[in-house]
Amino acid sequence: MISRHSRIVDRALTRLKLRQLRLLLAVENHGNIQNAARELGISQPAATKMIQDLELDFEVKLFSRTNRGVTPTVFGQTLIRHGKLIFAQISNAAQELDDLSEGNSGRVVVGTLLAASTGLLPAAIDILLTARPKVAIKISEGTNEVLMPALLSGEIDLVVGRLPSHRHRDKLQQEKLFEDQIFAVTGNHHPLASKRSLTFDQIKPFGWILPPLETTLRRQVDQFFVGQQQYMPPFAIESVSYLTNRALLQSRDLIGLMPAEVIAQDIESGNISRLNWEVPFGQGPVGISYRSDNSLSPAGHAFKEALHRAAKER
Repeated sequence: MISRHSRIVDRALTRLKLRQLRLLLAVENHGNIQNAARELGISQPAATKMIQDLELDFEVKLFSRTNRGVTPTVFGQTLIRHGKLIFAQISNAAQELDDLSEGNSGRVVVGTLLAASTGLLPAAIDILLTARPKVAIKISEGTNEVLMPALLSGEIDLVVGRLPSHRHRDKLQQEKLFEDQIFAVTGNHHPLASKRSLTFDQIKPFGWILPPLETTLRRQVDQFFVGQQQYMPPFAIESVSYLTNRALLQSRDLIGLMPAEVIAQDIESGNISRLNWEVPFGQGPVGISYRSDNSLSPAGHAFKEALHRAAKER
């Protein structure tokens, strides 16, 4: 007896059309079938029939009707997510073929978090380009909240930086490269820059540069502040832009919290100063996140190996 899974897979392989998946994505985007049909240049009855055929083939209900239009069910959301991944893979294949036709030896799209952007990532790129001089590399910078959905949808091949501790972990492969810690830093002119054995009470009067609310580090910062008699900074700037943060530290009496890996070069060159205060939170693993080994192109695998090599040589 054929299982339900085998039956659905057989139907998908023999009957599923990319046009049907495009329609699903359009319905999700517009919130109604009429506008989605218009986008694809088909009639509303034809669009409705396409969705009904999908529901019959997959044996689930994909959309629920509301007074505002239609919304995807949990089954619809799942199929839409996989549809986005399919289209992203088609786009990646077309781009990789285009790169190869132009003489490039593959392509890799890398998402980077702050912890990897100044040391690890440039070193890995240098290693990769030495081995593959014509590889095409695209870098996207952001937070986990932005990069991980792009990774899951196939827009990004892998993400380098602090490994997510909770969200997304069950959907991704992760490889730890090293442990990083957080330093408190200031500009060289800051009143505390040359002080020894600082206490948090000495730090309290100054403003802060903090990571965004949605980050793990920010949650740790907020928990620490609450434990310090509900401490509230005089003022705070939220930023993940390292160039902006460095300029602000150099021009104002602010305190920043940054990964040691990121600021090592600037501390060594004397551009900013590390405070003599041990940050009691923020230590965590820096590594690589990706969907699966099968999802990586040869260039993606080569870049992953370059990251491991760069981490060992740091």
